[in-house]
Amino acid sequence: MENEAHLLIVDDDERIRGLLQKFLMKNGFLVSAARDAAHARRVLAGLEFDLIVLDIMMPGEDGISLTRNLRETLQTPILLLTAKGETDDRIAGLEAGADDYLAKPFEPKELLLRINAILRRIPSDTMSDSLPKVLHLGPCRYDIDRAELRRGDEVVRLTATEVQLMKIFSAQPSEPISRIKLVEDLGRDSGKDGGKAQERAVDVQITRLRRKIEADPKQPRYLQTVRGAGYMLAPD
Repeated sequence: MENEAHLLIVDDDERIRGLLQKFLMKNGFLVSAARDAAHARRVLAGLEFDLIVLDIMMPGEDGISLTRNLRETLQTPILLLTAKGETDDRIAGLEAGADDYLAKPFEPKELLLRINAILRRIPSDTMSDSLPKVLHLGPCRYDIDRAELRRGDEVVRLTATEVQLMKIFSAQPSEPISRIKLVEDLGRDSGKDGGKAQERAVDVQITRLRRKIEADPKQPRYLQTVRGAGYMLAPD
């Protein structure tokens, strides 16, 4: 992956902010920093970023609230930094629209792996030419080439992770894909958190994606759970 991606680090700890900024710049990224949610909003009003690294625990507005608010207008990938062991925070962050999380304390190299995994796009040449370019999902249509989901004439906003999930499922329509395979294809490293935590994170992302596709997300027709086998996209 070519770097030169522009990252925004949002953390109230000046020392951590400085260390991350220095480390990521050394690895070829452009990096801006903000000390809290209000500062981040001012920076985001004037600049576009490729990814936001956001600490959950901040004075004033926390990272989960900021994520939820940004998701109303912004599709930029968000990686949350969470306190070790705070599973509820991680799930709440994913439900708010974050793409991934990393528990503190972490190795800078692991942060780099997560950032690159989020920024990396699944190559379009994995798609077979024989596959349809548009998948019909009831009132929704998914354009594979554009990675665009529409309900009627309205474009449905997808996060970077949701786009990746749709690409993975679109490459194998009507075939179940295991949670472990989804974790691997999303470029998630189970790392110290363990595979189960990352599989749980995928479950949360699937739940969010179903809300955008399904008429009744609790009884999914198109993004189905296949008992013992994983998840499957079943277009019309």
